[in-house]
Amino acid sequence: MKINISYPATGAQKSIEIDDELKLRAFYDKRISQEVEGDALGDQFKGYIFKISGGNDKQGFPMKQGVLTNQRVRLLLSDGHSCFRARRQGERRRKSVRGCIVGPDLSVLQLIIVKKGTEELPGLTDKEVENRLAPKRATKIRKLFNLTKEDDVRQYVIRRELPQKEGKKKHFKAPRIQRLLTPVKLQRQRRRKAVALKNSEASKKEAAEYEKLVAQRSKEAQEKRKASISARRQSLSDKAAAAAPAKGTKASAAPTKAAAPVKAAAAAPVKAAKQSAPVKATTPAKETTPAKTAAAPAKQTAPAKKTAKK
Repeated sequence: MKINISYPATGAQKSIEIDDELKLRAFYDKRISQEVEGDALGDQFKGYIFKISGGNDKQGFPMKQGVLTNQRVRLLLSDGHSCFRARRQGERRRKSVRGCIVGPDLSVLQLIIVKKGTEELPGLTDKEVENRLAPKRATKIRKLFNLTKEDDVRQYVIRRELPQKEGKKKHFKAPRIQRLLTPVKLQRQRRRKAVALKNSEASKKEAAEYEKLVAQRSKEAQEKRKASISARRQSLSDKAAAAAPAKGTKASAAPTKAAAPVKAAAAAPVKAAKQSAPVKATTPAKETTPAKTAAAPAKQTAPAKKTAKK
């Protein structure tokens, strides 16, 4: 089994190959983030304490923290889980991962030195790896050199020397300081605030003018509506006043009709007088109907004429 050992104090790391099963038994059945004494690896690791940080099995599947098994399982993983990198937003995928318990099926085991022992490990604890890139944020530079806000951070930037070319002078490269407050930046901040304040005041003024215009238009609309309603009511009242005299004439004509019975009552004696007169003598003239009856037999004699013609 290959073991990768890293030492955070110096930034160095080293890989060693161990084939002895007895030395590896101290790590079996241990989980990720557990600490193991390094005495089992040999005398040079005496006093060292290692912390298990991960590993891979012989097929290359990584160990996942929280999977309490020493075998390989398939889990449905999404963005934010370890051992998975989402290619699309909201993507989920079922992937094979190795459990977090150490077993003999691992090919690589990663360890971190938590406590240094008595002896130095060549290539691991006896050398220090320099950081190629220094901190570039202003607050982190102040923290590194224990500076105050009054100190100029630009004087403490760690510069990196570039490879020198023949016949040319040395060149250095320094990172650009982030979140650095300079007079120019402060001036731009003040200008942005002034522009934002000016825009807000202009928008408030325009909003007030618009509200005033809307109120005026609504008032004009209300007055126009009131005027139309009053004109309509005036026209209705004029029509009603014009129709009132015609109704009065009809009411005055009603008594004349009521007077008709009086005339009828006055004419009734006249009719009675006429009936009492000897007009009934003329009634026999109406009784001339027998002449018609006498003429009826003449019609019956018509067949004789027909016979004569025959």
